[in-house]
Amino acid sequence: MAGPVTTDTKELGDSRVRVDVEVAPEALEHEVGSAARTIGRDLKIPGFRKGKVPAEVVMQRVGRDAVLDEAVRRALPGCYEQAVSDAGIAAVGDPQLDLPELPEKGSPLQFTIEVAVRPKAVLGDYKGLEVGRREPEANPDEVDAEIERLRESAASLENADRPAGKGDFVVVDFTGTVDGEPFEGGEARGYLLELGSGRLVEGFEEQLEGATPGEDREVRVTFPDDYRAEALAGRDAVFATSVKEVKEKRLPELDDELAEAGGFDTLDELRADIEEKVRAAHEREIEAEFREAVVDAAAAESKIELGHDLVHAKAHEMWANTRRRLESQGIPADRYLEIAGKTEEELVHEAEPDAERALRRESVLAAVVEAEGMDISDEELLESLRAATAAGGGQPPSDKELRKVLDRARSQGRDDALREDIAMRKAVDVLVEHAKPISVDQAKARDKLWTPEKEGKERSGQLWTPDS
Repeated sequence: MAGPVTTDTKELGDSRVRVDVEVAPEALEHEVGSAARTIGRDLKIPGFRKGKVPAEVVMQRVGRDAVLDEAVRRALPGCYEQAVSDAGIAAVGDPQLDLPELPEKGSPLQFTIEVAVRPKAVLGDYKGLEVGRREPEANPDEVDAEIERLRESAASLENADRPAGKGDFVVVDFTGTVDGEPFEGGEARGYLLELGSGRLVEGFEEQLEGATPGEDREVRVTFPDDYRAEALAGRDAVFATSVKEVKEKRLPELDDELAEAGGFDTLDELRADIEEKVRAAHEREIEAEFREAVVDAAAAESKIELGHDLVHAKAHEMWANTRRRLESQGIPADRYLEIAGKTEEELVHEAEPDAERALRRESVLAAVVEAEGMDISDEELLESLRAATAAGGGQPPSDKELRKVLDRARSQGRDDALREDIAMRKAVDVLVEHAKPISVDQAKARDKLWTPEKEGKERSGQLWTPDS
């Protein structure tokens, strides 16, 4: 919602706040007009073309209260985001929204938000931290596995005049029926099938083992209860199958010819290139692992108070993000839960350790941003947007287009979140830059060393007894 939003924030304790929000009357009226025009698109009123009914006429026809209700319903998410941004809080989980009543014309919209917030970390030592880091290596087994994948990709299929076995390919025609009637998707001609691949219904491929070219077989299967085609789920089916060919896979020899097919002169050159790529992949993995470990070490040195309710709210937030990602990929959340064999609350409960870790990391990074006085300029923000666009492929946007994106984000109160994301990444850079990598063995040995501080932590919360 465009227009001024004023906020007043009150700490409630236990990492919760209440924010009193007021939206200016002119901003609310703008949203009312927009809602009226939207409603008017579906109204048929004599004297006006469809979709061209003026806002005033719409309000006369359906009533201002109905239009106001729709306007507020549409505007609240944007108002919430802007209020959170203006209040300068890092909300965690879903808010509790209290809207006592809809305002009269000319009055502001007032509502209250109560929400959990990210706790503030009291930093300990965050520079010069000693953190274990693995050394990159190219395991010979990984190199061999990659070479085998190359051989598989270069394999050929040759006709075999013998019974088909697991791992062979067969070319088949088949027609499926349920209760003697053919069904959609149950027929194929010249279908190439690898026995043992599990591509078809369970039991189908096994019944073709031992078949010879030219042989006809009747394959009987039962579709699983959760089969994607509901009409077939749990049903028995019969497939009249004709084996046309049996083919066996021929892998190329492990020699220089294989290397030449990949653009190398010798097998040794191919192996050296694969080793380097495996080592580079490990290096990227180790770097990401090390960066996380450094942040965790900084969090361990800091004081961060986390209650269970806050952690649970964060776990719910993480599930909500996962749910949106699944649905954007066309996977219904209910289907995902069914496959996982868990309820939503069970998944949320299992995510609590990850939620606690995420809160600790975010809190310590926010504290480092503050301690280092990091301010993100518009140019840094534009560069981040440019890099994100480039990563997605396609035509790179012009500076003018990027500035329009930034202006839109600023008008919607979303630029602060973008700036915080960049600042936190810079905070990780600071921690990593000043960290001291040590071997994993050194890190393990150091963790086992006794220190007075460790004894204090171990004894905290325990009753003293003469034997302790």
